[in-house]
Amino acid sequence: DFQNLLFEISEALVSDELAALKFLSLEYIPMRKLEAIQEPKAFFEALQEKDMIEVGNLAFLKELLYLINRMDLLAAQLGSSREEMERELQIPGRAKVSAYRQLLYGIAEDLTPEDVRSMKFLLQKQIPKNKLQDNASMLEVLLEMEKNGIIKEDDLSILKDILKGFRADVKKKIDIYEEKKKGKLYNLLFQSRAVLGVFCDFFFFFSLDRGMSLMISSLTSGSCIQRSLLESYKMKNNPHGYCVILNNYIFKNPYEAREGTVKDGEAVKRVFKWLQFETVEHMDLEAKQMYAKVKEYSKKDHSNMDCFVCFILSHGEKDKIKGVDHEFVNIKDLLSCFSGSNCPSLAGKPKLFFIQACQGSVGHPAVTIKDDFSGHLEKDATPLTSVPDQADILVGMATVEDYECYRCTKTGSVYIQCLCDKMELLCPLRKDLITILTEVNKEVGGRVLNGWKQMPKITSTLRKQLIFQV
Repeated sequence: DFQNLLFEISEALVSDELAALKFLSLEYIPMRKLEAIQEPKAFFEALQEKDMIEVGNLAFLKELLYLINRMDLLAAQLGSSREEMERELQIPGRAKVSAYRQLLYGIAEDLTPEDVRSMKFLLQKQIPKNKLQDNASMLEVLLEMEKNGIIKEDDLSILKDILKGFRADVKKKIDIYEEKKKGKLYNLLFQSRAVLGVFCDFFFFFSLDRGMSLMISSLTSGSCIQRSLLESYKMKNNPHGYCVILNNYIFKNPYEAREGTVKDGEAVKRVFKWLQFETVEHMDLEAKQMYAKVKEYSKKDHSNMDCFVCFILSHGEKDKIKGVDHEFVNIKDLLSCFSGSNCPSLAGKPKLFFIQACQGSVGHPAVTIKDDFSGHLEKDATPLTSVPDQADILVGMATVEDYECYRCTKTGSVYIQCLCDKMELLCPLRKDLITILTEVNKEVGGRVLNGWKQMPKITSTLRKQLIFQV
């Protein structure tokens, strides 16, 4: 019997779960009506009035129980399971609870009682204090933020600013949500609707993300779009390859110690281990040792690997990297170790080099605004890189020619830390490497550091898209 089923489910729910169900249903039941509901039976009656549940159609109820993690009720009362719901909700259009509301509910679940107290304290000037009492739950706080226009589906900037101060991991979930939302808009605007054999008034070509060619045509009745995807590099092995980090920290001259570079090494190791690379860090190498180490890896058999990655973190001069002995090694010599003839097992496979180093001794001019790192920045004097005339090589430089780049002595270099953050954010969304590096350019280039700008540079002879498998 349908009503008996709803009664049994309602008897198994506690007050916090009812609050969660009400919050997740806000897009279908008016807030005023939900606020008056004090027991699950009344909530189910409201859902029936809105035709959200009925005999033979319990999809929304299943979704709600799945989202609040009541898998026992889902199985015992509705004959479903976590796995079945995960498959079901992946089908476009099946999920009734919006991604926005799921995000807010997930944030509320992630925050500890101490985090909630911090949120309330930081919101005192924006929300009446009687709405921020000790017994107010995080869901209630989020509702007040919505009521006061502090957060909305297309603007979560204030919530992000608050969270980044004490829960950067939760703030990152909002970043991922926003990236996915951008991707859905992209697909909506540029989905393929090719019309064959119809005269187009005009057309033009352009490319997006280096991996997609689009022919946009204007028609009397609309537009026709044809797109072809570039081929991607194979990334099927585990590990995908070596990620070698040459990290120079302590130099003969103690005044040249590169404070903060250990943080860079830790960030790179974390990200590339997650991306299934065999990650190795070599600290404080002399110039000859740097060359010897790169050559050693070029002589290895990479037949069962997909890719090679090398990070070089040091001081230097134009075209050269400084060893801890104050001698220099040419960047071109390091790159040439991985030419097709010198490393045949990597021929046709991507070779990636990321270099944290200045390419000159001049600060990049900038408009004066508040600095990002409050005086904890240093400079890495290093090279202008030139890529050998072979394919499948990418070099990411921390800055363009003739300018300095910056490293925070406490948190690491601006470029490397931003690169690692963007990899963690965008690799799960299957963004290709060029797109990720362009995002890095945008973010680093937008900062002001000690009154100067920094503009990273990408030099690439990659012939295909490179998408890291997560």
